[in-house]
Amino acid sequence: MKKITYIILTAVVLSSCGGGSQSTVEGVLADKNLEAIRGKRAEISAQQKALEQQLHSLDSAIAQLDDHAKLPLVTTILAKAEKFDHYLELQGDVMTKQNVLVYPEISGTLNRVYVNEGQKVSKGQLLASIDDGGLSSQLAQMKTQAALAKTTFERQKRLWEQNIGSEIQYLEAKTTYEAQESAVKQMQSQVSKSTIRAPFSGIIDDVIQDQGTVVSPGTGVAVFRIVNLSNMYIEVEVPESHLPNVTPGKNVEVYFPVLGDSVTTKVRQTGNFINPSNRSFTAEIPVPSESGTIKPNLTAKVMINDYTNENAILIPQSIVSENAEGEQYVYLVDADSVSSDAIAKKVIIETGKTQGDYVEVLAGINNGDGIIDEGARSVKEGQKVRIKNGE
Repeated sequence: MKKITYIILTAVVLSSCGGGSQSTVEGVLADKNLEAIRGKRAEISAQQKALEQQLHSLDSAIAQLDDHAKLPLVTTILAKAEKFDHYLELQGDVMTKQNVLVYPEISGTLNRVYVNEGQKVSKGQLLASIDDGGLSSQLAQMKTQAALAKTTFERQKRLWEQNIGSEIQYLEAKTTYEAQESAVKQMQSQVSKSTIRAPFSGIIDDVIQDQGTVVSPGTGVAVFRIVNLSNMYIEVEVPESHLPNVTPGKNVEVYFPVLGDSVTTKVRQTGNFINPSNRSFTAEIPVPSESGTIKPNLTAKVMINDYTNENAILIPQSIVSENAEGEQYVYLVDADSVSSDAIAKKVIIETGKTQGDYVEVLAGINNGDGIIDEGARSVKEGQKVRIKNGE
């Protein structure tokens, strides 16, 4: 085609040489008039475009009429309405609400450690004991004094009920007894701090202090780390633009790259506060771990279902082209010609959300339309093509 165009253009230029010197290219160049040169160039350019359009029309007519022409080979797919789930992909880490360090409440020597790392414990189970520095002996003495005070009070009470003795004696005995009881309770509270018990059921993840070590509160040194893996979750930051679509109950696919495993769950709750620094809100997603392989701080890829279309038409993104006006288009063929020769028809489409290699078509394509797939980038509007599906 380029050779034909060149010959025709040459003929046009030569034919223009028959006029005056002002109408020929040589004459315009000889005059060295910039405006005239520009005008001549625009004239020849317009002639070239007109000839190219005529050649294109001729080629199209030849392609349609010539049964022996070598047609471009394409494959087609049929547009089919199907369910489309779009997922918002985010990154997060596994967390647990029950992952705590257990600290001592009194100073003393760690007399005995009753558990080992990896051991399952129940809430309230004894984990370790600390030397109480004689508090137990003081408690025993205080209990003896409290028992005496109780006996004195009960006798004084019986006498008072028989109108024997003075009221002041009764009140003094009562006050002494109550004071002793209060002192015993306070001392029991202090003595109880010499034992370390599990705050909840879980697993001893780490025994930090060895038996015989001197421990003390307020030093920042813990004795145990206890973890409960039955209540783990992932907290992700969701852009505020997805606020209407990411709600409690939405389906979530969680993939753990390190484990090569995934779980299906739902959004448990969403935050009620938009972070002004990154314009996002939080979403909490529970993570079941029956196998015990999922651990706190494990990295996870979270895919939240934020959009669903029950009758969506999906096409490969690779066949969608875009024109100079920014409009997206594909080429169609008649649905009854998807196994023979056909004419390519260019249609403007409106696209929606994308997922993987596919894009949702909102307008321009109907259910059952034949869409050119392979070869879509090489065909033109109105061009005859040969369809080779399944060969």
